[in-house]
Amino acid sequence: MSAALDGDNRVNLSSEAKNAINEQLERLLASPYFSHSKRFPTFLRFVVEQTLAGDADDIKERTLGIEIFGKDADYDTAADPIVRVTAAEIRKRVAQYYQEPAHNAELRIALPSGAYVPQFHSPRGVSLFGLPETDPVSHAASAEPVAKPAAAPVRRGWSVAPVAILLLAVLAAGGAYFAWRQATRSATELFWQPVLSTGDPVLICVADQTQTSGQILRDSADPTREVLLKPMDKPKDNLTTVAIDDLSAIVRIAGLLQSHGKQYKLSGEAVTSLADLRSGPAVFIGAFDNAWTLRLTDPLRYHFSNNPEMTEVRILDTTTPQQSNWVVSRAVQISTNNYRDYAIVARFTDTNTGKLTVIVAGLARGGTIAAGEFLTDSGDVAQLMHAAKAAGDKKNMEVVLSTQIIDGEPGKPKMEASYFW
Repeated sequence: MSAALDGDNRVNLSSEAKNAINEQLERLLASPYFSHSKRFPTFLRFVVEQTLAGDADDIKERTLGIEIFGKDADYDTAADPIVRVTAAEIRKRVAQYYQEPAHNAELRIALPSGAYVPQFHSPRGVSLFGLPETDPVSHAASAEPVAKPAAAPVRRGWSVAPVAILLLAVLAAGGAYFAWRQATRSATELFWQPVLSTGDPVLICVADQTQTSGQILRDSADPTREVLLKPMDKPKDNLTTVAIDDLSAIVRIAGLLQSHGKQYKLSGEAVTSLADLRSGPAVFIGAFDNAWTLRLTDPLRYHFSNNPEMTEVRILDTTTPQQSNWVVSRAVQISTNNYRDYAIVARFTDTNTGKLTVIVAGLARGGTIAAGEFLTDSGDVAQLMHAAKAAGDKKNMEVVLSTQIIDGEPGKPKMEASYFW
């Protein structure tokens, strides 16, 4: 338990300390990690204010579900993980905030794993308002080992054995960490190596929407004044747009390719031809707004489906087509902005083009974002490559992912199913 709380989970802080914590809370919530969301700041503000008010005992999963997410008093917390998922995402964002060097000297607000009562800490090496000088976010793994002084001085010189043992321990720990980093790095490279090793540029085929109503431009003399620029009647003058959710995956994958010196080109699905796909490896982003993704995944074990009204979209398993566990209801998505989204990521050689194909596509808004994150995150790809190895190191693979959407923002992607051939 944090030293900021007494044995009964009540705050034992001066008014000066509470003011400092509130100021740090506002600083944290104003950062990009929280400023673009509504639910995450509401959640963190609620638990901090309740704790500072001496009501930490009332911070329970059910209470948070009722107060923050508007759940019924008798809702099933086991079936509805919204509180747990939100807390996990907040822990990740808080950790990312404090990992930035600019925040090293700031007071720490932490949400311990498995709990909802926050803890407060002074930055390392600084004592503030009696708070403990600990940093559970970023200093736990980097604390320098301190050798104990010898019981008595030895006149013949330094005692080499303790120093050698300490050095060996540090080298062993460093070696293990380096090996782990190399393993996770190589997992990402192992997945993308067939794409990176070809001599042809990679085509990134993105979902695009034709927009014929025109484009709004701002006056340079008065940016608040908007002018609608209408397209001409010729088809080539029509404007196209890219969904902002797909842009996240586009930037991640393009950045990965560029970091390995791999040339790539972007192409809208409407202007991409079969001849283009035969010229080299291709990455397809987006599902129901990308016809090529739907065509290429249709023969696969996991593929996209929908009802005629497009009010429900789903991923089907051809081995059990009657079971639709991976479904998104458009009505729930629009009305609540809190739902579970699903995506397909795949790497295979397409039989029609003879070229390597990578799929990055979600059912709804957050699925494609999560898929792009999954295929560019070393830890996530390591899980996939471990499963591929267990399946016999087959070259073609397809995975169904899930992610919890909270306030329109996706959480950590999770592997639901995989198939290798």
